Formats: sequence, C-alpha cells, structure tokens
Amino acid sequence: MDFLEALFLIIAMAIAFSSSLIGVRWWISKARLLGFVGRDMNKPSEVYVAEAGGIWVSLATAIGLLSFIGLQTYIVNDQGLLKDFASISLLSFMSGYLGFLDDLLGWKKGLRASHRILLMAPISLPLIVLKVGVPTVVIPFIGVVDLGLFYYLVLIPVGVVGASNGFNMLAGYNGLEAAQGILLLLFTSILGIIKGTDGLTISSLIMVASILGFLVFNKYPARVFPGNTFTYSVGAYFAALTIVYKTIKFSLALFTLYFIELMLFLRGLRNGVYKENFGIPREDGTLIPPYDKSYSLTHFAIRVLIRLKGRAREPEVVLFIAALQTIVGLVTLFLFEIGLLS
Repeated sequence: MDFLEALFLIIAMAIAFSSSLIGVRWWISKARLLGFVGRDMNKPSEVYVAEAGGIWVSLATAIGLLSFIGLQTYIVNDQGLLKDFASISLLSFMSGYLGFLDDLLGWKKGLRASHRILLMAPISLPLIVLKVGVPTVVIPFIGVVDLGLFYYLVLIPVGVVGASNGFNMLAGYNGLEAAQGILLLLFTSILGIIKGTDGLTISSLIMVASILGFLVFNKYPARVFPGNTFTYSVGAYFAALTIVYKTIKFSLALFTLYFIELMLFLRGLRNGVYKENFGIPREDGTLIPPYDKSYSLTHFAIRVLIRLKGRAREPEVVLFIAALQTIVGLVTLFLFEIGLLS
C-alpha cells in the first residue's frame, strides 16, 4: 500500500466512522420518539433501548467504500478496486435492509428461519452478477478443480447465508456483536497486510471504523441495540471478503467460536431447550446462568466468571468472549504463517 492509498484509507475510515456516529446518534432519538425500542434483558429493571441501530453501520460502510473509490478515481485515475468494492458495498446494504425488515417485524415475531434463508440467498447477487472471486479449489490428491457455475450459483449463496446467520447466533449483550465484528475484521485486515492484498485490508478497516462509530452508543450501558440489521450485514460482509479475496480456510478458522456456538445450540435442542443467550439479572446487576447447562458461550462465560470472581457482570461476559476471539485470531494467524491455512 503506497502513501496515497494509505491516506485515502484514513479519509474513508474517518468518513465511515463519522457517518455511523452521526447516524446512530440521530436514530436513537427518532427510534425512541417512534416507540421503536426493546427491553434490555440483562438489566434487573425495565430498561428500554433504541432498536436496529446497525442499519447505520451497513450504510456508513458503503459510504466509506465508495468514498475510497471516489478518491482513487478522481485523484489518481485508478479504479482497480471498483468491481470488488461496489459488489461488497451493495451486498452489505442489501443484507442490512433485510435485517432491518426483520427488526421492524419484531423479536420472535419477525421472519421465520426458512424465510430468512430464502431471502438471504439473493443478497449474494452482487457477487454473482459481477463474477467476483475465483471458482477454483484445490482438492487433495486431485489438484485444482474449476467449479464454474456451481461455485457462483450454489457455494456463494450458501457462504453468505451461513455466515450471516452464524454471526447472528452469538449476540444479546451490550457491545458483544460490535466487539466480535471488530475483532473478526481486524484479524482479516492483518491477513491482508501479510498477503499484500490491499483490497482486503482496506475493506476490513473501513467496516471496523463504521462499527467503532456505532460502538460509542452500543457499549455498556447501551443506548442502542444492533439488531439483525447489524448481524446480517456484518456476517454477510465477512463472507463477501472471504469469497472475493479467497480466504476460505483462514475465515473458517477465525469463525471457530460460531461453530462452537452452533454445537451448543444443537445441544440445547437435543435437551429440549431452544436457548436464549441472556443471563438472569439479579438486583445488584450481576448475572447468573439461565439454564442448568451451558447452551451458549455466553452461559459458559457467566459460569467461568462466577467460579473465578464470584460474580459475573455483563461487560465482563463481553470481554471474556472477546478474549476468546482474540486467542482464536492469534492462533489462526499463526497457523496461516506456518502454512496450514494458506
């Protein structure tokens, strides 16, 4: 990345951050005025918070990406990243719109899981129509295989749907989804630096800036919830970066906590429990596990914190999971460096 490209990135990140910050601040007052609020389930008293603030993250990210392209186009006459960034920004905004629709319909009253899957699949169209990514895979003992249309029409939609719904599973605590999104994308940006893939680093850091603007109001005690608007958008964006920049092994390893969350969820179903991630708040603001067993990493975090400290508070649960994600990220980078994920 040369000096001008780095300068354009800083400007684009500043635009993304400020767009998110200003948009969320405005949205909080409007959502409260409209009664578009939800109860904060980890608080002992009835605290109500503005819903669906994540829409501004997807919008700010798209603005940041297009700002970067605009700077490159008009100052250095370079549109090398136009195709990638146009498809990623459109996908981010489309997935955010679907999440916003789900949030509008209401928690537990929104889109059915089957409907979400059916509606998420077409959101991958920007990647399919612009034919981004490389439809070849390396199969052991066989070699390089060109998957052709199967890659674009099947694997890309499956990847987008899987990542967006997977990222949505580990949620429900002030700042949790935002912290996880920042960490996933920061480690992805480091991968871009190691590989010398400027587009991967730039697009990752622009969304990080957007999430940071949102986190100002989402950190404990939150004034705004991210909603499915946020989780769908960030999950789909992460999948898009994986597809466009061919980082499948790395991204799957980085997503380890979400595979664990899926297994814990299935464990709950096997025991007849359709789990919620929330803890049970006590009068002093601490949390206790909601079930006899852990059916989410959040439940596991509460149990560990109680054993270590004698209590568990919401911000500590978020920090505990963020620490786990940091460990996963560092191990993933190490495995990439020694060639196991290349």
